[in-house]
Amino acid sequence: MEEPAVLYEVEGLVGTITLNRPARRNAMTPELLDAFSGAIEQAQRDLGIRCLVITGKGDCFSAGADLRSSLQRDDLGKPSAEMSFAMYEPFLKVLHIEVPVVGALNGHAVGGGFGLALLTDIRIANADAKYGANFARLGIHSGLGISYVLPRLVGVAHASELLFTGRLVTGSEALRMGLVTHAKDAGEVLPTATALARSIAASAPLAVRQMKASIRRALGWRIRDAAREEAALQAASLQTEDAKEGVAATLQKREPDFTGR
Repeated sequence: MEEPAVLYEVEGLVGTITLNRPARRNAMTPELLDAFSGAIEQAQRDLGIRCLVITGKGDCFSAGADLRSSLQRDDLGKPSAEMSFAMYEPFLKVLHIEVPVVGALNGHAVGGGFGLALLTDIRIANADAKYGANFARLGIHSGLGISYVLPRLVGVAHASELLFTGRLVTGSEALRMGLVTHAKDAGEVLPTATALARSIAASAPLAVRQMKASIRRALGWRIRDAAREEAALQAASLQTEDAKEGVAATLQKREPDFTGR
């Protein structure tokens, strides 16, 4: 019997969600998205945990959308703002978690997978893995609130360069620009994140949850609203000729020839 697409486990005061489809690069298939939704809801109900770790199995944290099937869920119909938003809704449930969330970015995090990483409170990167939002290279608008969160984490200039070029950065470069707090060898990412989570869990739980809420309130953190606004733009861009060319070029491993249509 195949293992679940997403695992939820608890050890002591720390919960861990693991994206568990390494052969598919933990891509955003309907199966994985539905399983993630269930796992995050389970973590939300678990009053015994004081910190949550999110990681992936294999060489990828998450490669984002599964381009060989669809940029949106096949079961949701023609691209629209609601359909774009619905695809990201499972990952946005991370915002419901009141305890700190640590991203153990074991491998590459691209597109929607990168967006999921940005939803965590603290990120530990694989120094050699690649991270970024490659939407511009696909001819589509970013989603999951990435254009809202990224400038607030690394500054407008860095965010603009990454979004406009679609360039991916290594974990080491992500550390230098402040996107992550640690960049480790692949085998050290999860242990480092787990040790950090245990350290957080050893602090006074009510105070920690209050401080997390205070940080987000002071920042005016409105990621969900931003994700909904992005969804309309992404749905519109998905219907352009450039989007068709961008996806085709990516699958064929060639440079895209965009025409602005």
